[in-house]
Amino acid sequence: MSAGNVELARKGYEAARRGDLQTVGEMLDPEVTWHGGNPSDAGACHGREQALAFMRRAWSAQPMGELVDVIDAGEKVVLVLRPPSPDGQRAALVANVTTFRDGKAVEMVHFPEPDDAFAAAGVKRRGDTAARL
Repeated sequence: MSAGNVELARKGYEAARRGDLQTVGEMLDPEVTWHGGNPSDAGACHGREQALAFMRRAWSAQPMGELVDVIDAGEKVVLVLRPPSPDGQRAALVANVTTFRDGKAVEMVHFPEPDDAFAAAGVKRRGDTAARL
């Protein structure tokens, strides 16, 4: 199922880049959580509607970044992203770890440092990912 999770993550990212939040919403579990490491933080999203509302606000303020890599970690997938940079400089990479169950994203966790995301997912950085950093 993990290769399927990689494909789900890519499909979700591409749908989000197109602004197709209906497709993204269909990929989210109704009880999905999205947070920066602590699901009880004030900015954490709880449930599909909160996650979609956050996406609408965030992506209307600035475009999505570039998808650099997607790494299989079983039920988890690490998405390595390069955020857009307003000053034209190359932005540092960030990462999200998405956990899938039964074909739906049940948790998304943002990590400012990709190495922390790799550690949280229990995977090592791949050589080809390191080369793109």
